[in-house]
Amino acid sequence: MYKWIMPVLIVVACLFGVYLLAQGLPERPKEEKLAEGTELLKITATSFSFDQTEYHVKAGTPYVLSFSNKLGNHGAEIDELGINLTKDNPRQEYTFDKPGTYELHCSIMCGQGHGQMIAKVIVE
Repeated sequence: MYKWIMPVLIVVACLFGVYLLAQGLPERPKEEKLAEGTELLKITATSFSFDQTEYHVKAGTPYVLSFSNKLGNHGAEIDELGINLTKDNPRQEYTFDKPGTYELHCSIMCGQGHGQMIAKVIVE
């Protein structure tokens, strides 16, 4: 008697799913346009580590520091240079003037592995 109800519900559910997929997709990432001569330094934090143990940069070159968290709540700080990147402040422009090695560490108490969350920024 009501054999038509199930096919109609399936069609409605499929149409609703297609609508949600089409309307709910995130925006495409915007290409970062940097000023001429400026370079990008991406720092990514995951479970109690940074994506690289050493970051190499050139002295005298302006950089845009970009920070992101893949897993957990972390920050990236270089005390000697006054750089502190967090999820609320993920970008900072900085020119590394003096060659040397600087310690990059997590600035947010993130758990038991917080003390070992250290990387080096080597300015050449």
